[in-house]
Amino acid sequence: MTTTNPAPRVFIVEDESMLVMLLEDLLPTLGYDVAGSAGSVDQALAGLADAQIDLAVVDVNLAGTPSFPVADALRARGVPFLFTTGYGQQGLPDRFADAHVLAKPFRRHDIEVALTRLRSSV
Repeated sequence: MTTTNPAPRVFIVEDESMLVMLLEDLLPTLGYDVAGSAGSVDQALAGLADAQIDLAVVDVNLAGTPSFPVADALRARGVPFLFTTGYGQQGLPDRFADAHVLAKPFRRHDIEVALTRLRSSV
């Protein structure tokens, strides 16, 4: 009998609805399940309370509010995450100097490579 590993569950923290829809469509084609999404820090923190997730994709800027409390909560839970941002690594506080960063705009290949690297760093 062959057992297959379940697809990793990804939580999306992004305020741009078109990008959320894109990721919700794209991630399953890359072998991931979407465990949920949130468009604000408060929604993300509430969603994380009950979510069973393996990875997270976190936009640095959520409608003008930094998402760093979400990243702190993910770290506290031991959930690997990557930031998406148009500002690059230099837009992050020092405590996230080692965080994975995916530059916006990104393409399918970019997110695929970034998630693969994230999973292999765990």
